[in-house]
Amino acid sequence: MTVPTNRFPDDFVWGCATSAYQIEGSPLADGAGMNVWHRFSHTRGRVVNDENGDIACDHYRRYESDIELMKQLGLQAYRFSIAWSRILPEGTGRVNPAGLGFYERLVDRLLEKGIQPTATLFHWDLPVALDDRGGWLNRDIAGWFADYAESVFRRFDDRIKLWATLNEPWVVSDNGYLHGTAAPGHRSLFEAPIATHNLMRAHGAAVQAYRATGRHQIGLVVNIEPKYPASTSSEDVAATRRAEAQMNRQFIEPAMLGRYPEELRDVFGEAWPDWPASDVEQIRQPIDFIGLNYYTRAVVRNDPGAWPLRAAPVRQSQVAHTEMGWEVFPQGLTDTLLWIKDRYGAPPIYVTENGAAFADPATAAGDVLDDPRRVEYFRTHIRAVHDAMRAGVDVRGYFAWSMLDNFEWALGYSKRFGIIHVDYATQKRTPKASATFYSGVIASNGAVLF
Repeated sequence: MTVPTNRFPDDFVWGCATSAYQIEGSPLADGAGMNVWHRFSHTRGRVVNDENGDIACDHYRRYESDIELMKQLGLQAYRFSIAWSRILPEGTGRVNPAGLGFYERLVDRLLEKGIQPTATLFHWDLPVALDDRGGWLNRDIAGWFADYAESVFRRFDDRIKLWATLNEPWVVSDNGYLHGTAAPGHRSLFEAPIATHNLMRAHGAAVQAYRATGRHQIGLVVNIEPKYPASTSSEDVAATRRAEAQMNRQFIEPAMLGRYPEELRDVFGEAWPDWPASDVEQIRQPIDFIGLNYYTRAVVRNDPGAWPLRAAPVRQSQVAHTEMGWEVFPQGLTDTLLWIKDRYGAPPIYVTENGAAFADPATAAGDVLDDPRRVEYFRTHIRAVHDAMRAGVDVRGYFAWSMLDNFEWALGYSKRFGIIHVDYATQKRTPKASATFYSGVIASNGAVLF
């Protein structure tokens, strides 16, 4: 593939991304079942300011006007997630026609506007009915997920050509079952490996289900934060390897290579089981692409007191950071894309999330909100993608995170990632300068960057 020096290839896909619980609101509307994030956010003290996704961006009722905004920006694709509990209120069994109907209207309106719908089956919002049966700790969940996936494939595969099974399974396992900072809020060294394994078994089962009925492409979306040792000491180098294995290789490695990183046994000790070979064989299903979510890097030092990794990040001084405290480091995106190419056999890649939270006001004054730091973040990171492509990485598309300011999980509404500002009191949408900038990137196929 020849990549032009001053733009992107003609078939490169430009889009934005969101997720169901973060923007839709109305989580129990029209017969939907409760999901774990609804229960978690309604548990006092779990989320900043005890906020929740009951209204969020009210996208469930405002999707048509939101799609009109996407059209005005020139988006070629829109990545969204499907809420499992809207489709199957009990997680299994009875299908809710109203839940399917919402996504049918969404997909059809996107296509009417010339925007390709791109769907993620699971973005953290597990039905409560399944969590009550053990959730990701129950081996049966692989079959439950495959059945849910099949019901969605049958309805939408004629119109959706790009599917993802799971979004960032690391967050579910690490934050949800190891540290307890995300739904379902468990804190257990022994539960996290089980959740990891069942997430990956569910991924494999869903890919198998797609191969039986689907006609297009399916992949896995992982969040990767490249790790750089704080020094050349053997202790820091070993700590970096542990951190890299636990965050970056724990999920992509079994999917692509049919094995878990050896370092995980060092991290989890006796809590890391010996998995049956048949399980790992099921996980390693041929997939059509890797989705990469990239935000920042970590410089890592050895820290015996940091449970359970014995590794800790070192904050870098005299460099820019986002409101999340994340270093702005576009070179890490290039490095990560090259790492995936070299380690996993040069698979097609979509950058499925990339963006930054900065301190935008609650209310926008005027028709456009100025956000120069976010503009610069996008400028440098999209260039970083181009650099990787010029070095031989097969990147097929880029999805900015996020289309809208939204519910940022346990941080509530305190962090804004959107290129469209949302006034939560009025639901008014105001484009930010980053939206105007990104629209220009799309219209010029990246030429404005060079």
